[in-house]
Amino acid sequence: MSEAEVPRESAVTMLDVQALIAKKDEIEAQIKAYYDVLEDQKGIGMDAPLIDREGYPRADVDIYQVRTARHNIVCLQNDHKAIMKEIEEALHNLHSREKEKRNKDDAEAQAEACLQNLPESFAQIDAVTPGSPANLSGLQVGDEVVAFGSVNASNFQTLQNIASVVQHSEGKPLSITVVRDNKSVNISLTPQRWSGKGLLGCNIIPLKR
Repeated sequence: MSEAEVPRESAVTMLDVQALIAKKDEIEAQIKAYYDVLEDQKGIGMDAPLIDREGYPRADVDIYQVRTARHNIVCLQNDHKAIMKEIEEALHNLHSREKEKRNKDDAEAQAEACLQNLPESFAQIDAVTPGSPANLSGLQVGDEVVAFGSVNASNFQTLQNIASVVQHSEGKPLSITVVRDNKSVNISLTPQRWSGKGLLGCNIIPLKR
């Protein structure tokens, strides 16, 4: 592997591509130099015969120099073809990674925008008892409460605000909005007697802001 070659398993950078292009330019310069050698030898080129009409080596050109130049040109042209393929693959790899990064950045920006648009929460569900009204309604531990009946972030003062709403809503469905996994979720919860303690069967704690 030449110094300019890029390992297949490594992440390609713009410096890698620039190194490959520099190597390509170097190969092209070497090819031109050997063609200049052939031009100096009576413009013999790559295909002109090296023997005269009688079958003897031509005396008007340097046979060894011509053969060496032709051989090197063939080898360098193969190297040039290979490095052009490497450049193409490296550019494809680089552009693919840049596109992936742009998509990731766009997704993060969109997620951040969604977070900024979410309503403010004021409390969090700390525990939910299996089989309780809270559990049956779909409330989950970690849910952040945005609205609990008429209580929201703008009028919430203490947990007594929620307790009062629950007591006055026994047997009646309460509309609750929570934030879960960065998404707003609406839940209908009916406070009622059950086999456990209280009317909900969950523990709610205030969020510190």
